[in-house]
Amino acid sequence: MTVQVLGPVHFIGIGGAGMSGIARIMLARGVSVSGSDANDSAGLAALRDLGATVYIGHDPGNVGPAVGTVVVSTAIRQANPELVEARRRGVPVLHRAAALAGLMEGRRRVAVAGTHGKTSTASMLTVAAQACGADPAYAIGGDLVGTGSNAHDGAGELFVAEADESDGSFLLLSPDVAVVTNVEADHLDQHGTAEAVAAVFERFAGRIAPDGVLVTCADDPGAVRLAAAAARLPRRVRSYGESPAADLRLTEVALAPAGSGYQAVLDGVPVSRVRVAVPGRHMALNSAAALLAGLELGLPADRLVAGLAGYGGVRRRFELRGTAAGVRVYDDYAHHPTEVAAQLRAARLVAGDGRLVVGFQPHLFSRTAAFAAEFGAALGLADQVVVLDVYPAREDPVPGVTGKLVADAVPLAAGQVHFEPDRGAVAGELAARARPGDVVITMGAGDVTSVGPEVLALLAGRAGPGPATGGGIGGGVDAPRTPAEPVPAGPTRYPRTGVGTDAGFPAGQGAAGPEERRR
Repeated sequence: MTVQVLGPVHFIGIGGAGMSGIARIMLARGVSVSGSDANDSAGLAALRDLGATVYIGHDPGNVGPAVGTVVVSTAIRQANPELVEARRRGVPVLHRAAALAGLMEGRRRVAVAGTHGKTSTASMLTVAAQACGADPAYAIGGDLVGTGSNAHDGAGELFVAEADESDGSFLLLSPDVAVVTNVEADHLDQHGTAEAVAAVFERFAGRIAPDGVLVTCADDPGAVRLAAAAARLPRRVRSYGESPAADLRLTEVALAPAGSGYQAVLDGVPVSRVRVAVPGRHMALNSAAALLAGLELGLPADRLVAGLAGYGGVRRRFELRGTAAGVRVYDDYAHHPTEVAAQLRAARLVAGDGRLVVGFQPHLFSRTAAFAAEFGAALGLADQVVVLDVYPAREDPVPGVTGKLVADAVPLAAGQVHFEPDRGAVAGELAARARPGDVVITMGAGDVTSVGPEVLALLAGRAGPGPATGGGIGGGVDAPRTPAEPVPAGPTRYPRTGVGTDAGFPAGQGAAGPEERRR
């Protein structure tokens, strides 16, 4: 399928991270694009500037008479008036993953999947490939800091796409190179069980071209099982990680507030020292996935490493929103217990002697019900926690499922944990708990992202005259994009927990004990 056969395309929910990227590439290829969304945003303004017709609100009249195809995601309900109108008129309806597959035709297709780390890994690979002069097309789930965009129709032969396992729609893709960062239970409202999640990843491995390759994490038990299943298909499998079994090993890992460094060793041969200016062991692993995928694509190691060193991050992935009254305020997309634990360990490096003050918004009633205890354990890494009520997204409320389930499971003293169901009171609660030297993190996949600027405004008012400062990704207001090499202080050690695998981490490396927290 080529996109030109679709005719004018209308996107229902065009402002979504996946949908907007596809729309952007279609516009670049000359397709007439329209779309609608519930609320206006800077992303919608950017699409208008590129030539899209964008409506705020959903109405049957938005599906114009010339529309040849309607694109939807799983988030769009069957009763959506525009979807109902399209079906009434017999307008073809295409899932966004099918539209993405059409855009990828004719290119060397790279699909980055996994329960955690997809967006960061796909963006790292994109930036590294750009450093090699490859000019890849890309469609990922977040805006690159370097380009301000989540998608681009590059002139090169590569197309790097984030592949969505949440509803199994990544089975519509047929990659030449697939990256799976980890496999863990999530989206149980769609898949039902952890076993079903593993099974859908195995089916995804079967979608890889017969002469293609699967890149997986040797440190993650779920990915290791997937690698074994893929090898039986058969598909070629390459792995990365700290495990001695990994094809690309991370050795001499050094973690620092401004980023991470490690020695990359491929098939027993040292490749290079690798540095990434984003903190956390999970980010080091993501960069190794990008490096190995780039090598499998035939890109030069030295330029891949240089590209990773210049990686500036992705919006909403530990993004520094600013500093006021001596408090740094970050925003992060973590919405699974594993992601929360991984990011809070990285944030602990950044906080130094300061405390971690977290405003966490659970995402989806189904996920909150399934993982409330695990969310609580992960949030135990922080020093002060404010839990918001559940962001429903596509789901209807479930009786008895609220953010209080998570708050009650946080293993901190009562005064250090607060459930705040009033969204308008959250910024004040966080600001009241923060003191100079602390790091405040707004965390979740919902609208909690808008709380950070509110906190900064309150803190600035408390501090007196002078604006809040900052904005960026990583370890601090003036954190360098390419940090000085962190110096390892002996073997890297991680606390034990029952929180599962952490964004590619081996099982058992989760929430910290009391000695790692500051009151």
